[in-house]
Amino acid sequence: MFLIVIIIGFAIISYAVQSKLKSKFKKYSKITLSSGISGREAAEKMLKDNGIYDVKVMSVEGQLTDHYNPANKTVNLSSDVYNNRSAAAVAVAAHEVGHAVQHAKAYSFLELRSALVPLQNVSAKIINFVFMAMLFGAFALPQLINPQLALMVIIGCYTVFTLFAFITLPVEYDASKRGLAWMTTSGVTTPQEHDMAKDSLKWAARTYLVAAIASLVTLLYYVMMFLGSRD
Repeated sequence: MFLIVIIIGFAIISYAVQSKLKSKFKKYSKITLSSGISGREAAEKMLKDNGIYDVKVMSVEGQLTDHYNPANKTVNLSSDVYNNRSAAAVAVAAHEVGHAVQHAKAYSFLELRSALVPLQNVSAKIINFVFMAMLFGAFALPQLINPQLALMVIIGCYTVFTLFAFITLPVEYDASKRGLAWMTTSGVTTPQEHDMAKDSLKWAARTYLVAAIASLVTLLYYVMMFLGSRD
């Protein structure tokens, strides 16, 4: 019951933060930059200013689907960002290029997060199997899986999830910092437009913060459950 309350509570918080992010992006997307630069043009200029010539800027479908792909070295911008000439669009584009700069400069936290991706994927498959086995065992065969062993596996998987979530935080905050710094030095935004961009990225970062805290609280819950089962 406590776990259900945690899940629902953080789902509500996550929804609220996501809604705030979308409203901020919608608001700032309507304000055209005085420089008239688009998200695509900003991304290409920032890459060039950082001496990066082997990364392509691509357009992808969806809303807020922007991301940097280190595997094929592409900055992928949603159509709302790719073509838009607003503070919000340029902020998102600069943030994603910030990841490309991290990759080019071998930023330690980005490399660590990339190294954890395979382990994260395996952990997700394992925990899904354990939850299914526990559900089947609870209704059909009580001896299918040992409860303490199951809890140990769940704790191990959530440790990976939590570690990945917290390592993601400096990666995301640093990318925003790099993007905002470039926007200032390049002069593509006025001070007022820069504040809009900063506000947009602030709410984007909070989605990662909420996810990290939720993962940590869930991990602690299972640790407490395991310790209680041993008494």
